[in-house]
Formats: sequence, structure tokens, C-alpha cells
Amino acid sequence: MDCVEKPLLIASDVDGTLLDVTETITTRTKDVVGRVVATGTPFLLVSGRPPRWITPIAAMADLNGYAVCANGAVLYDIGKDTVVSAETLDPVLLRNIADTVKDLLPGSVVAVERLPYNGIDETFVCEPEYASPWGDTKIAERSLAEAVGQPGVKMLIRHRGMTSDEMARAVVPVLADAASITYSTNQGLLEFSKKDVTKATGLAKAAELFGVAKADVVAFGDMPNDIPMLEWAGHGVAMSNAHPDLLAIADEVTATNSEDGVAQVLERWF
Repeated sequence: MDCVEKPLLIASDVDGTLLDVTETITTRTKDVVGRVVATGTPFLLVSGRPPRWITPIAAMADLNGYAVCANGAVLYDIGKDTVVSAETLDPVLLRNIADTVKDLLPGSVVAVERLPYNGIDETFVCEPEYASPWGDTKIAERSLAEAVGQPGVKMLIRHRGMTSDEMARAVVPVLADAASITYSTNQGLLEFSKKDVTKATGLAKAAELFGVAKADVVAFGDMPNDIPMLEWAGHGVAMSNAHPDLLAIADEVTATNSEDGVAQVLERWF
């Protein structure tokens, strides 16, 4: 049984959820997203991705409204290509987190996602040894001191010899009071945001702009960084390819991202 009669806002994670394994949006899913938008119902992308990685996905889905980026730290207006609001980690905290994780997990390497500052468009800076699980063509390699020397919307710490689960078990008990810690891939990468900033807080801010209560929101996801969002929404849907921790808290489990799981649920209403 559905927790909402008909959703007034749809929120979807991107990777592993809206995109299939080829990182595209299928025709079936694109068609139902179009029907959602045609009714005037907001369809929000809610992702760990920074704004610069959202635009291509929005173009595939013909979306030009808001997106929640960087695990809730950034509210982004796609059509205007502007940041509406941002929650940042200050340089002192970034350095403290980096030093603590490097002590706990020797071999860890740091990167920081920023917004452009002082006319400098270095939105992603990292230590030279950093290797992104996804690849990134806009990397500025810097020393640790330089990487953490400006505020960031998200810090990423990579350890190529561990899984993200293993890293989280070591780091979260020590740093949970300092920042929000999560991950969107199990390839040895932790993601740090300002304390109490999550996909849920970012989505709540967007829903408030539309005057939509959380009870009328349907949200889709697949990884631990989606847990707060699915718990917050009136109806939280996990993909069947989701992380076990997300499957455990979801109101519903749909098909995989390669089987149009998002579309299968939305077709009930649209």
C-alpha cells in the first residue's frame, strides 16, 4: 500500500537509481519523468554529485528545475546554472578531518569539492595521489595544505586498499560528531559534509520552496547516502540493487536501476 495518495514532489538519486548501468536514462524512465513534469509536479535530482556533474543528467531527462547536490550541501538551479544555497566545511575543520583520517587509515588521500571562489574556478582539488572512482577531467592537484585551504561543500577521502564499508567502520565512531559521513560507492571512498547536512536536509529545503510537505514526497535511492532522504520522505523507495542498509529502512523495494525501477513505481500515478 502506498504511503501517499499521489506524490506532490519526486526526488531521485542519480547513479544506481535513475541511471542504468550504462549511465543513461532509458526511454521508459525518461517518458515517465516527462509525464511527471507535465503535471506540474517537481522532479528533483538529489545526488552526491557536484553541480558541474548534474547538468548532463538533467539534459538527458529534460529537467531544468532544482537539484540537490553534494549530498545535500548545495541547492542548485539547473536552468539558471546558479547555486541557490550552500553549506560548507571551513578550512580548519577540513584539515582536522584529513589529519584524523590519515592517522586512522594510513595511505588515505584527500580531495575537496568547492564552489568557485574569488574568480578562481578550481571546483575540485586533490592531493596528487588521489584517484577518483568515477574519473574527473577537472582535477587540480595540490598539496594537502592547499587542498584544504578554502571552504568546501564536500570532502572526499580515498583509500584504494579498503572498501568504503571498512573505512566507515573505522572513521565514523571517531568523527561522527564533527561532520556528516557517508558514501555512495563501496570503492574505498568516504564523503564528508557539514555536520547534520544530508540529502534529507537539502531535499527539505527544496520541498519548502515548493510548499510541499514531506508526507507528499516520494524518494528513490540505492546507497547509504540516500538513507536520510528515504527516512525523511513520505514514501522511500529503494532499488533492489541497493545497499543492504538502505533496503532495511525503505518503505518499498522496486526493481533494479537496469529494469526501470523508478519508472515502475511512478507509473502508478503518472
